[in-house]
Amino acid sequence: MLNQLPRELLLEQLNNGLILLVLGMGVVFLFLTLLVFTTKLLSYTVNRYFPQKVSTAPQKRMASPALSGNEAQSGEIAAAITAAIARSKR
Repeated sequence: MLNQLPRELLLEQLNNGLILLVLGMGVVFLFLTLLVFTTKLLSYTVNRYFPQKVSTAPQKRMASPALSGNEAQSGEIAAAITAAIARSKR
C-alpha cells in the first residue's frame, strides 16, 4: 500500500503525524504539570487554614492478658491470612 502513495504525500502525512504527536504529548505534559502544582497549592492552602489537631492524650491498647502486644497482633495477622486463603479457595 505504501508503494501506491506518492512520496510527497507520504512525507507530508508523516510530518503531520509527528507534529500531532509532539503537540499531543506537550499538551498532556503541561496539563499534568498544572495538575501537580494545583494539587500542591490546594494541599498547602487546606493545611494552612484547617490544620489537623494533634491528640495529646495517649491511646490505650486492648491486649489479651495471656499474650503480649506483638504476639496478639501476629495472631490476628495469621488469622486474617488464613481466612483470606480459605476464602480464595472457594
